[in-house]
Amino acid sequence: MLNRKTQPEIKALEDISIAAPQRKIMSNGIPLNVIEAGNQEVVRMDILIGAGKWHQTQLLQTLFTNRMLREGTKRFTSAEIAEKLDYYGAWLELSTSMEYSYITLYSLNKYLASTLEVVESIVKEPLFPQKELNTVVDTNKHQFLINSTKVEYLAQKSFAGAIFGEQHPCGRFASADDYDKVTSACLKEFYDKYYHSGNCSIYIAGKITDGILNQLENTFGKDTWGQVENKSSLLPYAISSTTRKRLFTEQATAMQSSLKMGKVMIQRSHPDYYKLRVLVTIFGGYFGSRLMSNIREDKGYTYGISSGIASYPDTGVFMVATEAANEYVEDIIKEVYHEMSMLQTDLVPDSELNMVRNYMLGDMCRSYEGPFSLSDAWMFIQTSNLSDSYFEESLNALISVTAEEIRILAQKYFDQENMVEVIAGKSL
Repeated sequence: MLNRKTQPEIKALEDISIAAPQRKIMSNGIPLNVIEAGNQEVVRMDILIGAGKWHQTQLLQTLFTNRMLREGTKRFTSAEIAEKLDYYGAWLELSTSMEYSYITLYSLNKYLASTLEVVESIVKEPLFPQKELNTVVDTNKHQFLINSTKVEYLAQKSFAGAIFGEQHPCGRFASADDYDKVTSACLKEFYDKYYHSGNCSIYIAGKITDGILNQLENTFGKDTWGQVENKSSLLPYAISSTTRKRLFTEQATAMQSSLKMGKVMIQRSHPDYYKLRVLVTIFGGYFGSRLMSNIREDKGYTYGISSGIASYPDTGVFMVATEAANEYVEDIIKEVYHEMSMLQTDLVPDSELNMVRNYMLGDMCRSYEGPFSLSDAWMFIQTSNLSDSYFEESLNALISVTAEEIRILAQKYFDQENMVEVIAGKSL
């Protein structure tokens, strides 16, 4: 019998085993990654197209090309697509990033053949009908006009421009006029260039059978599709960071200000990255972090503040973000720099380092426990151009990092003079 009065023994995670996908090549050359896990009769399929915001020649081109795939094809109208997916209990997600466009399908195994028929038509023969495009653009433009009045959006736009420069793909933001320039022709041009069997890969995860693989092969892998002669490449763009220390965007009606502080940082491939993540987590990467304990719990300046490292095709960016009442912004900035200085001078106590280590270990375990999260993990490896050893190296760095290494990293990367301070809100 289980004695519930006795606390279970706490065991440290010493090894991590992330089930690798079965990597196959379909008949037409498309890489197929099969993650066979789970007991439920459900699968998730992700089609990754090498066509992100980095590739577009016109703002919003990537977003609306991907979004319009479900708005009508040679075989199905937008209403028929929605009706069929709903009838079979399937779910379709369309999303984009800097380097990729994603088509994600969740389907019951027994209906996969029927749902694949719909997705095949969406991917291979979209029409980009002008009537539906006008509706989608108008809806998105309306949402954009609402968001563009929010301090969070204004601060993010200013911060990205300050870090990358406004000519860099990561620093360019659309205006209301850009929505009016989106046409069916420009989307078709983007689709023809990038949506083909020579520029994609597929992940399928769940309870996978030979029958499912055969269905997938017959649908997407048997013959080439699209204009495969077109080749995708990432053009280089120079980063042009501002030399200004502070940028302020006025929003006269704002009750709160949005604050973002940061700088250009190393990429995931850098040797310091693994242990730097531990430093950033201690600083502001979880609810019990230094920033939260000081600025939220002790000072009461904000409901939440966080820090993190975002990765982009050619660099990484470190950022601290929060929203607070206008009168607290200056005090928050001082406390952020104070916490940086503390990490540069004092050793992190063993109790705090162990707590953060256990938090990050638990987070790793949760991230790789199911078939769909495993699929996310391996797609992350591909899209970040990392090696299969990334998970093991992350674990080893997390287990072995010392307080002295944390202090050295803080001295090396928390150089306050290069931090850009971006504020959007009402001036005092």
